[in-house]
Formats: sequence, structure tokens, C-alpha cells
Amino acid sequence: MTEQEQTAKIYNNAGDSVSLINQLVGVTDRSDEDNDCLDRNVRHLKIILKYDCWTTEDLSPFKTAIAAGEAALSS
Repeated sequence: MTEQEQTAKIYNNAGDSVSLINQLVGVTDRSDEDNDCLDRNVRHLKIILKYDCWTTEDLSPFKTAIAAGEAALSS
């Protein structure tokens, strides 16, 4: 697998965390398990953002999901 292919795979997989965060943020009565899942995925995206493989990829969905997840967890 080339470096570009690996970066694309990481990006696409991180998109799953974005989708999950966005889904859980929309749940008004989250369980403790939901909140744990939300927290894990927020932390996962924070780690992904630190990778040095990014070039021209749009990382704004990751940042937006992190902010939304953190806001939901703090409310």
C-alpha cells in the first residue's frame, strides 16, 4: 500500500468517527455507554489530527466533530 493509499484509508476510517459523533450528539438522552463511545471517538479524532501524513485533505469535519462532541459531553 502506498503512502497516499494509507493516508486515504486513515482519512476514510476517521470519517466513521465523525459520523458516529454526529449521530450521538443528536441523541438527547444519551446513556453512559453512549457518552463513553462519544468520548472515545472524540479522543480518537484528536489523535488522528496529530498525524503528520496530512497534505491537502479537508480536516475541518474532524475539527467540527471534535468541537460538537466536546460540547455535548460538557452539557
